[in-house]
Amino acid sequence: VQLQAFGGGSVQAGGSLRLSCAASGRTLSNYAMGWFRQAPGKEREFVATINWSGGTTYYADSVRGRFTISRDNAKNMVYLQMNSLQPEDTALYYCAAKFTRALLTTTKYDYWGQGTQVTVSS
Repeated sequence: VQLQAFGGGSVQAGGSLRLSCAASGRTLSNYAMGWFRQAPGKEREFVATINWSGGTTYYADSVRGRFTISRDNAKNMVYLQMNSLQPEDTALYYCAAKFTRALLTTTKYDYWGQGTQVTVSS
């Protein structure tokens, strides 16, 4: 599975961005998908995950209520809608895939995209 994340950019605090993750090579319908982020000097951290069908999601406490993960298996796409962005959301955002029907909040995913930069200014 090859993953490509895009949609990052620079916004002011309170703004919104929608990240997309395009998959190729395999259908994503049997994969859990996740979004992670990594700020300079910090470890990669979990943001959100969605199960194979899209019926179950889970979020990090820091983004719950502001971010929404979704997927379109027919298009092999996963999305992260980010609202009410804050400067602390500034990071390189990665999408990831794991062949499982469970949710996964750790970094033990099988495949990773290259990352897309999100910068939020105050």
